Order: sequence, then structure tokens, then C-alpha cells
Amino acid sequence: MKRIYNKIIKKILIKYWFKFKSYKLEQFRNKHKGEDCFIIGNGPSLNKMDLSLLNEYHTFGLNKIFMIFDRKPFNLSYHVAVNSHVIKQSKREIIKLSCQSFLASVPALINSVISDNIFYLGGTKPNKSFFKDVTQGINEGYTVTYVAMQLAYFMGFKNIYLIGVDHNFNQMGSPNETQKMEGNDPNHFDPNYFKGQEWQLADLEASEVSYVIANYYFSKDGRKIFDATLNGKLNVFDKIDFNEAIKLAKKK
Repeated sequence: MKRIYNKIIKKILIKYWFKFKSYKLEQFRNKHKGEDCFIIGNGPSLNKMDLSLLNEYHTFGLNKIFMIFDRKPFNLSYHVAVNSHVIKQSKREIIKLSCQSFLASVPALINSVISDNIFYLGGTKPNKSFFKDVTQGINEGYTVTYVAMQLAYFMGFKNIYLIGVDHNFNQMGSPNETQKMEGNDPNHFDPNYFKGQEWQLADLEASEVSYVIANYYFSKDGRKIFDATLNGKLNVFDKIDFNEAIKLAKKK
């Protein structure tokens, strides 16, 4: 019964998004055409990087990136989160962000995550793998990084540089399974990231499929995704050293 109820609520909220929220994303269409950006994952490798170097560049921070600001402060251009656990656990912090934030509409609206800086993303259409137009929806692709890529494409960014996308998780269980994190979190830049909280196990194989699709769409349009993650395990995108990426990327 609860599952049926949740499906009904989800359908209602998606219809609400299409009618009252989707058009607000139009202001971001090609806003950064021809520019470059960094998409910042949440892997432990971030602890070994000088993130202050990003202050002169456009950046997308993912999920609980705000937890690193006290130790490694830098200016964030945009924030993205779609996982229901992350959004529920981070309501206060997301609302306080000074940058514009893009959230999956269903968990955000259910948890009343509301602010003038928040924009809501719609659901997935069955036969749509990559949304070049996010006013029509997004595909979560088993990783928030994929959502950020769709947003970056919609905004017109030409070159995307990934950092902190370690693609390496210490976990036991089935992909996408919900568990409670007992003890310190070894998979993110902060040991308290999911400590004592629920999280969904990563689905690395499925996310790789999404990355291949993103790589196809960017390449087809004469754009490029680079992986500048320090010692990252992802092997879909061309690798580049972070310091080299800083030299090559266009500044704001």
C-alpha cells in the first residue's frame, strides 16, 4: 500500500513540476555557451587537492559538498543533488547555500526544501537516456554526476573537467541497496558524510553506462569531458592532470 501511495505522490509531483516549475530552468539555456567548468564529486581524493584554485572557474558541487567548505573553502557556482537520502539529510545546509542549487523535484518538494536559490528537476521519460533539454526532465543515470553533466550540456559548457569522481567504493551488498552507514564513511571526503545515516550503495557498472552516453553526446556536439580526478578509477573519459586542467580551462 505504501509503495502504491508513493507512486501516486510521485506522479502528482512530476505533473506539478511540468506545469509550475520546469519553465524556470529556461533561464539557464546556453547561459555559459562556449565556456568551461569543473564538476566536483565527493571522493576522498578531494582531500589531497587545492580546491582554492577553482575560485576563478565555473563549478558544479554535488550532494554534500558543503561539508568540505570549513577545511577547503572555495566559491561554488552551482550545486546539484538528486538522491532522496542526501536531500532529506541536507535540507538545512542546502537552503543556506549562497549559490543556485538544482534538486530532484520529488524528494525536494516532499521534504519542503524551498529557497529562492533552488531550482527543481523533473523525472525521467522511459526512452530518454540523456536530456539535452532539462526543461523536459533529467535522467539520474545512477549517479548525480550524470545529472550535472546534463545541466552543463544544457547551459552550453564546452569542456567539462571532473575532479573527486574517484569511482571507488568500499561497500558490501547489492548496488542501489539502502543501508545504514555504521562507523566512519570511507567513500567520501569526510568520515562523517553518511556516518550513522542511510545511504544507497553505488552502482558503478550502471553509472559507467551513463558516462559512456554522456561522452557520446558531448563528443557528437564538439564538446569534451575530461577526468582530472586524482588517481580515479573511472576509465571512460580522457585523463588529464588537475594542474594541467587549471591551465587549459577557460576562467569565468
